[in-house]
Amino acid sequence: MLNIVIFGAPGAGKGTQSDLIVERYHLNHISTGELLRKEIADQTELGKRIKGIMDSGSLVSDDIVVEMIDKAIANDTQGILFDGFPRNVAQAEILDRLLEKHGRRLTCMVSLDVPREELVRRMLERAKISGRSDDNEETIKNRLKEYEAKTLPVADYYESKGLHAKVNGFGKVEDIFEAIAKEIDSRRE
Repeated sequence: MLNIVIFGAPGAGKGTQSDLIVERYHLNHISTGELLRKEIADQTELGKRIKGIMDSGSLVSDDIVVEMIDKAIANDTQGILFDGFPRNVAQAEILDRLLEKHGRRLTCMVSLDVPREELVRRMLERAKISGRSDDNEETIKNRLKEYEAKTLPVADYYESKGLHAKVNGFGKVEDIFEAIAKEIDSRRE
């Protein structure tokens, strides 16, 4: 059973590539961003707290995210694409334990590598199209700083385990996806 992490900076194209991965490999897509935004849209108490955190460009606490992830793994029967988790090394270690608890292991972490200037351009363009309040210039800078300080070390963590698959995330969507599929196929059980 495939269990894959899609990884990259905000704006790297994780959402676009996730749709293609899910379709080809018939995986459940667990996007922490979508789960969190659903809480906000439903205007739950948790959603109100999450909105304040996300609007400032900060990351939501591990406790909230881990609870959602554990439930998703427990209910899954076909394999999972994790999108937006893990965001730090502590979460990567937690994910390893959660997968082990449910008799699974991570197949690989696919990392989309995109130049910083392109990331900013993509997020500003996305803000115009989607109207997402968490895509403005100040918040983008904060998100990229958070990513570089806290999230980027996750790649080193999975590299040390032989699970890091780095893919050029700049180019045609189809070409990027074929590079991802090649990495996944080479690691299938």
